[in-house]
Amino acid sequence: MLDSPFPVSSSPSATSVSKEPASFKEAMRDAGWRDAMRAEIRALEDNGTWSMQPLPPGKRALGCRWVYKIKYHSDGSIERLKARLVIFGNRQVEGLDYNETFAPVAKMVTVRAFLAVAASKNWELHQMDVHNAFLHGDLVEEVYMQVPPGYAASDSSLVCRLHKSLYGLKQAPRCWFAKLVGALKGYGFLQSYADYSLFTRTQGTTQLNVLVYVDDLVISGNDHDAIVHFKAYLSNCFHMKDLGSLRYFLGIEVARSPSGLFLTQRKYTMDILSETGLLGAKPADSPIEQNHSLAKIQGPLLTDPEPYRRLLGRLIYLAVTRPDLTYSVHILSQFMQAPCQAHWDAALRVVRYLKGSPGQGILLSADSELSLTGWCDSDWAACPLTRRSLSGWLVFLGHSPISWKTKKQSTVSRSSAEAEYRAMAAATCELKWLKALLLSLGINHEKAIPLFCDSQSALHIARNPVFHERTKHIEVDCHFIRDAINTDLIAPSYVPTTVQLADIFTKALGKTQFHFLLRKLGILNPHAPS
Repeated sequence: MLDSPFPVSSSPSATSVSKEPASFKEAMRDAGWRDAMRAEIRALEDNGTWSMQPLPPGKRALGCRWVYKIKYHSDGSIERLKARLVIFGNRQVEGLDYNETFAPVAKMVTVRAFLAVAASKNWELHQMDVHNAFLHGDLVEEVYMQVPPGYAASDSSLVCRLHKSLYGLKQAPRCWFAKLVGALKGYGFLQSYADYSLFTRTQGTTQLNVLVYVDDLVISGNDHDAIVHFKAYLSNCFHMKDLGSLRYFLGIEVARSPSGLFLTQRKYTMDILSETGLLGAKPADSPIEQNHSLAKIQGPLLTDPEPYRRLLGRLIYLAVTRPDLTYSVHILSQFMQAPCQAHWDAALRVVRYLKGSPGQGILLSADSELSLTGWCDSDWAACPLTRRSLSGWLVFLGHSPISWKTKKQSTVSRSSAEAEYRAMAAATCELKWLKALLLSLGINHEKAIPLFCDSQSALHIARNPVFHERTKHIEVDCHFIRDAINTDLIAPSYVPTTVQLADIFTKALGKTQFHFLLRKLGILNPHAPS
């Protein structure tokens, strides 16, 4: 039952709320938040989440609290107020309150590949959201919870025996994902081995694909009626919210046009500019200075490193649709433990760069062949402290950029050729996985994948099984490149450094070269003056 602290609001709309309450007491002052808590309790009761029982001897009841969140539309307007009851899972004991906890979520590369295929084939894209997703999971362990704030129990000595998973439980994501997988497989979907969050179903000429990110589902397919029937099936299995055509997913704005799908995080970028107070700042030409020496800087540490870490966390996520940030974010992320003022200034330079192009993003082309192309590069001994090199790669599906990365190599390379060879090995691993991912999506990539490298020496090592003083120490696993060539997985080719697209992922470039490569990467700024 619901206690009197949740009176029914005479005003059903609470869109005037602009601040999320920090406590239950604060939330009780607003009718909109009281309604949100009432709706959450009702959903928990309807779902049979718990039953009231005496606490058995030797058992303990975990505490809980309310968490409040304002949900926004992509244009920044308030969609709804969400109150969530969360159990104190940090007090669970492994082996007693839980065992396994892992649950997969879709990789961002998979998200981009999924959307690129849909754009190329001109398939419909729909989005659905599961209400109270974690509450659907069946709980195996014996877990007890204290009575939630605002909830009236018939007997004050009773506690809640949980039958369904609850937000905050360590095993809740795993329980929910297992429940969802069962429902999808019951409809005839196959789970991809390349990414366990991807599900595909083929019947005759009809194909449906589903991508899962916790409680958000993206559905694509070539048959409108089949999509409608599948959405109805999901609504019978769970309490679903049909969001219609895909427009806003995980903070990514999706705009469809005859040219394809344009992915941007403009609202997210504007939030970063607002939080850092740089909305009126002068834009920077590039995200990082060309001849920076951030690794060598010695100076007083920031008194409070949290703003730096928070900003870098946001920039890392922004790089999901902004390949141009990848290198600078990689460099700045190395100083999260102990940043100094120069690192903070460099991070703010990235924000000033964003000021000049807040709506910039990537275009997943509709006029594009579904064939992979790879580019790889390295910067030899780039780290002045460890002398380890940087690897960078970029992968296109047709004309659509779907995978990119900057990563410090795990060992010191004795030559630039060795560093390039290791970068080629890393890119080959990515290409091999992407080929398997595309096969899950019904695309058999038969021809060898072009892989462009700007080192003739590295290409010579890859093509010829020669061992000498320069190569005999390289780990055996790097030499699988030769097998990849012999089996026609990849076809390495030379490209001049001046047009090496992966160069933007391994070093800080000057303004001219940086913007030249941006135009080649499929990065667009629709708000830029033509």
